[in-house]
Amino acid sequence: MPEILEVDSYRALAQRVVGATITRGWADVYLAKKLSAPAAWSRVVRGRSVKSVSRRGKLLLLETDGVTLAVRFGMTGVLLLDGEAGIEGLFYGPHEYRAQWLRGGLEFADGRRLVVHDPRRLARFEVDPDLGALGPDALTLTRREFDRVLTVERGEGPPIKARLLDQARLAGVGNLLGDEMLFRAGLDPRRGTATLTGDERTRLYRSLNQTLRTLGRRGGSHLGDHMVARFAGATCPKDGGAMRSATIGGRTTFWCSRHQK
Repeated sequence: MPEILEVDSYRALAQRVVGATITRGWADVYLAKKLSAPAAWSRVVRGRSVKSVSRRGKLLLLETDGVTLAVRFGMTGVLLLDGEAGIEGLFYGPHEYRAQWLRGGLEFADGRRLVVHDPRRLARFEVDPDLGALGPDALTLTRREFDRVLTVERGEGPPIKARLLDQARLAGVGNLLGDEMLFRAGLDPRRGTATLTGDERTRLYRSLNQTLRTLGRRGGSHLGDHMVARFAGATCPKDGGAMRSATIGGRTTFWCSRHQK
């Protein structure tokens, strides 16, 4: 599934269209669900020039000379530029590309096409998105910002896994990255956020940065050390402990019963 690392790859791919003029835009009813109508995308983008490309968490942003165009990729969305994918594949996504799964995109004056391929139909186009609804970006997170992410108003707060997945608190971390960060930090994902000690917070912050660097070099969020044990009855690849599973923050979560405390 596209998390911050995958969307950063999409950003690098889309960077190639900076300076190009959009001649046509199209979107099916699924990509256009956050718009007034599918035709709204076509009206807004026609004639615009792409000035820059950026990203906030899992949200891809194309700045034009008039509006900001944004793409959310859902669980299986992949960005293609003239048939070239931003990444090789998604763990929960398709392992082939089909014309019927092309949901919408942009066509440019030089003949190139930037399109979204999405079998699950969960990707969305947006115009001038509210970036204030997103927390700080996980790839540039400072320690001070991280401490604010973990701030709890009362009680133990939500499970730490749920807090990591809360895009309003921290933009970019998804299910696989969240599990990997906690696996490396040795923390039980069910722990209340406020129960983490100062040393545990430091350990988790270092794990967050290390995980993003390491999996970025490997090529994706699905290439973490814990991935071989994401199934019922698995044992931990680190210490042989029994792996546990539960739904936390709305997502299926796996952790080691031995070294994650």
